[in-house]
Amino acid sequence: MGIIGTHNLLYSPEPDAVRAVFRDVLGYEHVNAGEGWLIFKLPPAEVGVHPSDGDTSHAMSFICDEITSTMAELGAKGIEFTGPPEDHGYGLVTYMKLPGGLQIQLYEPRHPTAI
Repeated sequence: MGIIGTHNLLYSPEPDAVRAVFRDVLGYEHVNAGEGWLIFKLPPAEVGVHPSDGDTSHAMSFICDEITSTMAELGAKGIEFTGPPEDHGYGLVTYMKLPGGLQIQLYEPRHPTAI
């Protein structure tokens, strides 16, 4: 088919601070595409397609195997969360607060994963 991966985009008024989180806190490997423009290698990915009422959108989520310990590890590195994990049926969910107002879902799935 020719598709070799996915490229996710995050938009923030504080891109350097968000890049620092991915580089220094999450420890993701990266390449410098020039002038400090870092592109990060992410963990394995999967995609789900959900129904809507006509609107279209997309979201980025990080999957973890145990949300409480993952939150503790990331919290010790300075990551803040929107609150304690909540049961959303499909899994235990919270959101990581990143610079510039970005929030990325962190969840421990209760469904089979493709990874």
